Amino acid sequence: MLQYDVIITGGGMVGASLACALSGKGLRIALVEAVELQTRAAPGYDDRAIALAFGTRRIFEGLQLWDALAPEAAPIHHIHVSDRGRFGMVHMDRAEEGLPALGYVVPARVIGDVLSAAVSRIDELDSFCPATVTRVSKTDAAISVDIDHNGEAISLSAALLVAADGADSPLREQFGIEHIERDYRQTAIVTNITPQLAHNNTAYERFTDSGPMALLPMTGQRCGVVWTVDSSRVEGIMALDDAGFLAALQQRFGYRLGRLDRVGRRQAWPLRLVQARESVRERLALIGNAIHTLHPVAGQGFNLGARDVAVLAEVLVDALQAGEDPGSLAVLNRYGDWRKRDHRNVAVFTDGLARLFTLPLPALGMARSVGMTAFDLLPPAKRLLTRLTMGRSGRTPRLVRGLPL
Repeated sequence: MLQYDVIITGGGMVGASLACALSGKGLRIALVEAVELQTRAAPGYDDRAIALAFGTRRIFEGLQLWDALAPEAAPIHHIHVSDRGRFGMVHMDRAEEGLPALGYVVPARVIGDVLSAAVSRIDELDSFCPATVTRVSKTDAAISVDIDHNGEAISLSAALLVAADGADSPLREQFGIEHIERDYRQTAIVTNITPQLAHNNTAYERFTDSGPMALLPMTGQRCGVVWTVDSSRVEGIMALDDAGFLAALQQRFGYRLGRLDRVGRRQAWPLRLVQARESVRERLALIGNAIHTLHPVAGQGFNLGARDVAVLAEVLVDALQAGEDPGSLAVLNRYGDWRKRDHRNVAVFTDGLARLFTLPLPALGMARSVGMTAFDLLPPAKRLLTRLTMGRSGRTPRLVRGLPL
């Protein structure tokens, strides 16, 4: 039996971020990841874009990783929200918040490479990859995990098990934690394009008759595209050649960026809402998509998971300094209670947007336009929304405030 303080299952961006946050704190960490790590991919046009809130930049700064991400991070200076065919618009600007950027767009490949390199430098961490959890058992003092690591059976034990194992979290299911799930019957088509005109570091969120569409500024004057469509239409859209796809995209986005000249490889992701009813049990904490899987409108998914990391790391570090058991329910409830408000607010916001702007009722469309225009004229309301999406509303952890753990 190999002994650790914390076992993290799931070595994706959220799980790896937690490992980095807990490094150097006197903890022995085991990281269990089911998918074999890929060798570093070469930079390419088709890099998938991830939107990082300003609060997430703060977290990466606290983890000493932002300097490695910054060269590939395109800042978002402005956000432009509109409803196709209607007059309502909302504009947000970095100057309104007094910040260098409202957020950043970074290739997922770059984030993965930086986190992977950082994890490999943690002396007090053992990585088991590829490995799958075969059995979990718990006592009052510890939790034990049996894994299959390249055909070898290995037993691990720790005070705390953290599930960062995704929307279909096997650990969540093993512990019998109930969850709410809603199929949006929508699919996100993800790709990159090059427009004729410079994006000028503006992120566009356009609500269309086929679903929300986001164009995110990237380096090299590319834009990352997330186009949400009814799932019944995906096959036909994906079958279009590049010219046909660009024409369909152009029709719905318009010409704010001039002609859309180039498109990369397309991927399609079915969309659903997943919300776990509990985030902790004795010796178990859930983070990231294991608790919440959101509609991509407003780009909140990874950012919400990053804030899970910041809060859980802070709670655990404070508990260790106070001589408390990090896996006790008393300690873990501090994490769960702290995260409830942010989880609820962001889920309600993204779910509400996804449903409000896909209802076809004409009267509702007019009401949306009036509401967006009124919202744009109310700076306090815009400020509240901006702070929510940037991870700066409510009680914020030290990492989000730019402070060390």
